[in-house]
Amino acid sequence: MTVHFIGAGPGAPDLLTLRGRDLIAACPVCLYAGSLVPEGVLAHCPRGARIVNTASLSLDEIVAEIAAAHADGKDVARLHSGDLSIWSAMGEQLRRLRALGIPYTVTPGVPSFSAAAAALETELTLPGLAQTVVLTRAPGRASAMPEGERLAAFAATGAVLAIHLSIHLLDNVVAELTPHYGADCPVAIVWRASWPDQRIVRATLGTLDAAVGTEMERTALILVGKTLGAADFDESRLYAADYDRRYRPVGPEPRFPEAT
Repeated sequence: MTVHFIGAGPGAPDLLTLRGRDLIAACPVCLYAGSLVPEGVLAHCPRGARIVNTASLSLDEIVAEIAAAHADGKDVARLHSGDLSIWSAMGEQLRRLRALGIPYTVTPGVPSFSAAAAALETELTLPGLAQTVVLTRAPGRASAMPEGERLAAFAATGAVLAIHLSIHLLDNVVAELTPHYGADCPVAIVWRASWPDQRIVRATLGTLDAAVGTEMERTALILVGKTLGAADFDESRLYAADYDRRYRPVGPEPRFPEAT
């Protein structure tokens, strides 16, 4: 018996890895976060599977469901939205399973910031503008932010920020970022990226409040940075005709005399 932790993607049922789909189809028990994982993903569950919405369950209750399946020798598909590496609460579940001696695997999923960037048809790292994306959040009730992980500290670097779980604190976010990026810095808010009711607002830090109005929901991602919708940026050297590459040699030997 194995518990398969699976990143179920940002929302669209077909933004699921083939491995994740096949594991779901092979597990007679499925635990899913019903507030964020769409029911379309559950269509991959085998007929007669025990399907449990964990949205109302405590950690102890979730582990009890897993332990019961373990006792019955039944594999479990444990679904979380997006990718499991960030804000999934997987870590505390794995710690419990290790203590109980219950085996598990982890299958990555499409993260929400990737789905949001795709919806915006935007590359977040453009030459000459930004080469770093910071995945972060504002302080919340569920988890405090460690000392030093303030939005202003990240903003001071000029990196693109993908701010999760913070739409209800939008005024604070704007106030903290504006001194570093400027009021004319592009911003995009993507609600429920890849879902059928996906919504996008494009604005600047200075106009965001008026653009959003009262349409704020918790399932939203805030993207801030100069690359959002930028048209004036340098071209990458990667595809330049005179750039010496291993599979497109240019210039005299010896090749790659130093890192460039």
